[in-house]
Amino acid sequence: MSIAAARTMRSSPSTASAGTKKDRVIYWTTTGIVAAVMLFSIVNFTFLQGFPFPEGGFVHLRLPDYFRIELTTAKILGLAALLIPAVPAKMKEFAYFGFGITLLSASIAHLSVGDWHRSVLFVVDPLIFLGLLTVSYVYFNKMEASRRRTVGAAARV
Repeated sequence: MSIAAARTMRSSPSTASAGTKKDRVIYWTTTGIVAAVMLFSIVNFTFLQGFPFPEGGFVHLRLPDYFRIELTTAKILGLAALLIPAVPAKMKEFAYFGFGITLLSASIAHLSVGDWHRSVLFVVDPLIFLGLLTVSYVYFNKMEASRRRTVGAAARV
C-alpha cells in the first residue's frame, strides 16, 4: 500500500463507521428489535412450549415438531449472521430473506387457524416486525453502499 493510500484510509471514515450516525442508529435499533423478537421465539420454542397456547405453539398451528427444531436452528444462524459484523454481506442478505419468510409465514399460520378471533395481534404482530426488518434491511444496504464507496475511494488513491 502506498503512503498516500494509507493517509487517505486514516483520514476517511473507517469501514465500521460507514454511513451517517443517524443511519447507524436506525439500523442497529431496528436490527436489535428484530433480534430480540427472534431470540424470544427461540427461547419460547425451546423452553416455553406451552406459552401462549397450552398445547404448544407448533401443535396449535398444526406444524410438525421437527419443524420447530429446524426453525430454531435457522433463527440461531440468522441471528449470528445479522449481529456479527465480520459476516459477509451476502450471508446477511440470506438471513434477512429467511427472517422475512418466517415473519410472513407466522402471520399466515396464525390467520389460517383463526387466531385473529382471540386477538388480531397474533396476525398483525409478525407483520409489524416484518416492517422493522425491512427498515433494517434498507439501512443495511445504505451503510453497505457507503462502506463500498469509502473502500473504493481509498483503493483508487
